Amino acid sequence: MDRRPPSTRILYLAIFAALWMGAVDARLSYLQLFKYSDYLARARRQQQRIVEVTPLRGNLYDRNLREMAMSISLDSCFAVPAEISDPEMVARLLAGVLGVHTEEIETRLDGSRSFVWIARKLQPEIVERIQALNLRGIYFQKEHRRFYPKGELAAHVLGYVDIDDRGLGGIEYQFEQQLRTPASRMLVLADARRRWYERHGPNQARDTSLVLTLDENIQFIAEKELGAAIARTHAKAGTVIVQDPNSGELLAVANWPTFDPNSAGSSAPEARMDRAISALYEPGSTFKVITLAAALEEHLTHADELIDCQMGAIYIGKHRIRDHKPYGMLTVSQILSNSSDVGAIKLGLRLGPEKFHHYIRAFGFGTASGVELPGETRGLVRRVEAWSAISIGAVSMGQEVGVTPVQLAGAISAIANGGLLYRPRVVREIHHGGLIVPETQEPPARVVRPETAATLRGMLEGVIREGTGKKARLNGYTAGGKTGTAQKIDPATGRYSGREYISSFVGFAPLNSPVVTVLVALDAAVGAHGGGDIAAPVFQQVTQQTLAYLRVAPDTPLQPATEQAAGPHPQQFVKEEDLSDFDPAQVADATAAAVPGPEDFSSRDAKGAEPAAKSAHATVVVEDGEGIVVPQFGGMTVRNFIEQCMRLGFNPVPVGTGIAVDQLPAPGLRAHPGSRVVVRFTPRAATQTVAQKEK
Repeated sequence: MDRRPPSTRILYLAIFAALWMGAVDARLSYLQLFKYSDYLARARRQQQRIVEVTPLRGNLYDRNLREMAMSISLDSCFAVPAEISDPEMVARLLAGVLGVHTEEIETRLDGSRSFVWIARKLQPEIVERIQALNLRGIYFQKEHRRFYPKGELAAHVLGYVDIDDRGLGGIEYQFEQQLRTPASRMLVLADARRRWYERHGPNQARDTSLVLTLDENIQFIAEKELGAAIARTHAKAGTVIVQDPNSGELLAVANWPTFDPNSAGSSAPEARMDRAISALYEPGSTFKVITLAAALEEHLTHADELIDCQMGAIYIGKHRIRDHKPYGMLTVSQILSNSSDVGAIKLGLRLGPEKFHHYIRAFGFGTASGVELPGETRGLVRRVEAWSAISIGAVSMGQEVGVTPVQLAGAISAIANGGLLYRPRVVREIHHGGLIVPETQEPPARVVRPETAATLRGMLEGVIREGTGKKARLNGYTAGGKTGTAQKIDPATGRYSGREYISSFVGFAPLNSPVVTVLVALDAAVGAHGGGDIAAPVFQQVTQQTLAYLRVAPDTPLQPATEQAAGPHPQQFVKEEDLSDFDPAQVADATAAAVPGPEDFSSRDAKGAEPAAKSAHATVVVEDGEGIVVPQFGGMTVRNFIEQCMRLGFNPVPVGTGIAVDQLPAPGLRAHPGSRVVVRFTPRAATQTVAQKEK
């Protein structure tokens, strides 16, 4: 029995309590003062998950501020596995909707307890099907997907992106740092039971957009005519370049085969190759322009000098070189217009290897042009020390030298503009933080005197007027140019092929005040393969339509009998300031591959409904209560129109820029998912003007 007084026992108890509380306070002080940072970091690791989401990229515009690449908002599906009680069932249901194996979804769900991506950037109909399953632990996050509203148009220049919107080709790759928004993270928070309960989206501020030198309408003309030429000649590949010779700006760069950057992964690697800057080929007779330019600049000849072409045969280094025809005495102008190899070789021999090599390099061959596109090839120009006894003759007629289309177009532009070589450009302006920063352009390099260039322009006119380029003749415009037909090297034998050729034509117009330089190259055409036969007509079509679209005044009388060959009126190429009588049937084939063909909108019934289309992607209006109601797009911007179409499952086809003023199908009609919706846009100022007139 404890005989100690109660006061003593209370004292002991108080001392024990004080010690216990002191220990607790000490422990708490230690944790709060010394271990706070460690435990806070551990808590954050357990409760928070930072996930990168696709940022908003800057837009790409053509020179007239038409959108060629933009970012649209789509839903991505993610899961918080800790909230899922039956992962096998969830995986089985999601796999059925997404069209993947169940094991793939299960593996993702096993990879983390807090956050896993299930599928990225889903189409609206897929999102609706997943939402209808009402699965616990399955959520959606808005991400941005790169969208190219014109489809295949200018695909090689624009480039493409991966699933995370990182640039993989073209301008998208070259200007990745400027176009990509740096802040792009999502914060996921969870409670003690690992239940997801809050998120904070990324900063969506966009900083930089690019204005390209391309013109959407000229690009369409070039691609349309190149595609028609490929269909006629069955060539393996081809390129058309349209350049402003007075600035170096590229107005159009068309390549075949091509691809749709909206689904670049489904295309073959060769289709994504930008042949305009990376396809190396021997230029053949088009290179004779450089040979003659050097000889004229060195005062070694003049346009009217007679040269004996020796009935089409000459010996160089014990090798006999034959002309395509047995020419006798020809003037230097006739050597160019008739494309005489013997005549060109004789002028090359006068130059000598050193001087000739100097001019070849001065015209930009053997050096990267500096165009703002990735993957450019320097070309092939061997050092003079490596030339053989026959090299001077081979190079004079365009062999033993490798060029790219953009290099050759730039060299001919130098002849067209009076002797100045400009760096080719595809970026015109950079819009950064509300400021417009013009792209810097280095001063051009003078390669020949203006007098030499003027003489050559007259000689190149003769090629079209009376020589091998007669099929390039324009209606209402003077022009100069040169044909080329170069044998390809057979990889199996290492010798020149007798069946495959590079057929080309390069020229400019109008003759004395050139506005455009146009190059056409067709690779391995079947049947006729002469540059004057198959490439010159493409030059004629592209140049004729481009000059009409640019409203260049004719400098020669129009020929009434051939006025129809002048190509479509510029209105057919959707010039935005002149669209008062908008009819989707008229512009259907004028906005590249994304636009439905004329047969899709050929007629309407009394209710305004279009007939069933032949194309799988055309607009199909239904009247049986099925399908999706087409909303009213009037007053929307291009971006809002595209995003709403993507949410509804329609294929958007914007025409022009600004505010929506007309559409097809009409509002209130029903259309199947995947149908095309064509909407015309016009600048705000034009809309206000029309409204004032109506008042």
